[in-house]
Amino acid sequence: MSTASIHIDLARQQLTFTDAAGARHSYAVSTARNGAGERNGSFCTPRGRHRIRAKIGAGQPAGTVFIGRRPTGELYSDELAARSSRSDWILSRILWLCGEEIGRNRLGNVDTMRRFIYIHGSPDSAEMGRPGSIGCIRMHNDDIIDLFDRVPAGTPVLIEEGPA
Repeated sequence: MSTASIHIDLARQQLTFTDAAGARHSYAVSTARNGAGERNGSFCTPRGRHRIRAKIGAGQPAGTVFIGRRPTGELYSDELAARSSRSDWILSRILWLCGEEIGRNRLGNVDTMRRFIYIHGSPDSAEMGRPGSIGCIRMHNDDIIDLFDRVPAGTPVLIEEGPA
């Protein structure tokens, strides 16, 4: 029996989850508009081997707004967005990533976890299939909830610029 894993293809803007039984589930995503990169402050999506450090938001309603990994008590709406200056909403669920490669995406000025890089929900109006985030991997709310319910904490995540 294999272990579960996630592969994020930056070129195709696609996340593929393979469960422990070998079944594949694919989702369109939106990664960083600044492209791939590991440096703190770059607003890029980090490449390489990661794992899911924490799952945040279990049981919250779809559209729950998170700030600092905490639910605000608000549900996303167009009206809320119109009243806010936020540009990159974190909604519904958070899968917080931790780098596994020292000097590439872990520790120092390239630490994925300290950069608060997540796989997270976004407004359903956010376009998937093309870069647009400020570093994280964005998904539509139904998709992140589906993935969240399938994936265990500790799951390996490979982020690269082409197919595995």
